[in-house]
Amino acid sequence: MQTYSSNSDLQALEDGTALPAMVTPPPGPQSRKLTERLSKVEPPTSSVIPRGQTPVFWERTRGANIVDADGNVYVDLTAGFCVATAGHSNPRIVQAIAKQSETMMHSQGGVNPNRNRVELAEKLSDRAPGQLSVSHIANTGAEAVETALKTARIFTGKHKIIAFQGGFHGKTTGALSVSSQNYYRAPFQNMLADTTHVPYAYPYRCPTHSDDDDCFFCDGGYLEHVLTMPDSGVADVAAIIMEPVQGHGGWIVPPKRFVQTVRRLCDEHGIILIADEIITGFGRTGNWFGMDEFDVVPDIMVVGKGLASGFPISATIMTEEVADAWGPMMHTSTFLGNPVGCAAALASLAEIEEKNLVQRGAELGDYFISRLQELQQEHHLIGEVRGVGMMVGVEFVKDRETREPATEEGARVVDGLLQRGVIATNYGGSYHNVLKMSPPLVITQEQLDCAIEALNESLSTVEAAL
Repeated sequence: MQTYSSNSDLQALEDGTALPAMVTPPPGPQSRKLTERLSKVEPPTSSVIPRGQTPVFWERTRGANIVDADGNVYVDLTAGFCVATAGHSNPRIVQAIAKQSETMMHSQGGVNPNRNRVELAEKLSDRAPGQLSVSHIANTGAEAVETALKTARIFTGKHKIIAFQGGFHGKTTGALSVSSQNYYRAPFQNMLADTTHVPYAYPYRCPTHSDDDDCFFCDGGYLEHVLTMPDSGVADVAAIIMEPVQGHGGWIVPPKRFVQTVRRLCDEHGIILIADEIITGFGRTGNWFGMDEFDVVPDIMVVGKGLASGFPISATIMTEEVADAWGPMMHTSTFLGNPVGCAAALASLAEIEEKNLVQRGAELGDYFISRLQELQQEHHLIGEVRGVGMMVGVEFVKDRETREPATEEGARVVDGLLQRGVIATNYGGSYHNVLKMSPPLVITQEQLDCAIEALNESLSTVEAAL
């Protein structure tokens, strides 16, 4: 197995541009020891350990590289689930965090703001599309979603939310009410606020099995029926919340006409459109925001993950008109606008701008998708390659005609990638058969090519055993 010893290899690792170097099959002995220790002090809800899985413990990150507790070096195709947009442990962001921490780590949220909070809110106002200009800065994506839902209800005076099947928006109570995954929802149904889930445009698995441009579901016809049918049982709608590209559901890219229909229906019925851009924001889709791909501007936008490329921070961005529905101090928190988080976000946004990472994501994404489409011609397990920018998915099927999900086969492909030094463990989707890839936007083409070849090899191994 390859190990890193030369100065050039060590410099590549320092730069985050290294290729895989495996010293022991993962998960290695250190990961196994840490798994045993963690299993004794965490509840089952906190990790995959109670499923009988041994996770790979991360020890160090930089750029597009991850080093595990056993010294294995990986190329990362996840960005820590769409977080490390500007690269893992980006030096500029690390320095901003360190500098701010030396000066002031905390200022009291609602009562004593800080300069960084002002500058980040101004920056988001400048960068956000349309009239989105007012930001409530929090810590996690779920917090931002909670703020958005409350904002829509207080602005409209209405209560019901329409969300989409396959959509995911978080696991806190309000966010869970608009998430659709039954496994997460089942124990708490009596706590969840009034939400109706309608079909999202999933062309590869459309219920009509239609490949035509004219489709009741993919055109938004079902949603329009729900909103216009007098006895649909859906009334008093405050907001529709949607992901521009569904994440948890399987990197599902809807037709442009679907997203534009949702916008039109919101306008016609006085409904707030909330765009959940927690995954898709800040260059992930080759646009600053995912909604840009569809030429749609929402009324409220929630962002997180890639906002600071690794430090926990989120924001709910809204129009001034919508924001004015709030009264003073009605929705604050202790760590609102934390100065360290704001410093990290400002540094991350500067990196994205100065290194043209949005454009880079668009160009590399086109290349990535084209290479995967070439693999599709060689491997029958690949049912569909889809994506936009560097949010790229591969859906595995047993049979391309029936499109039966190849769940177990895909899981073996993912493990094969891991053994070859490629982290691509965001495997899931509604049918548990989608390889969801979202590399840091700083990944080199050499690293990407290496990962694609590893995928080719892993697929060949799995298919040969069928």
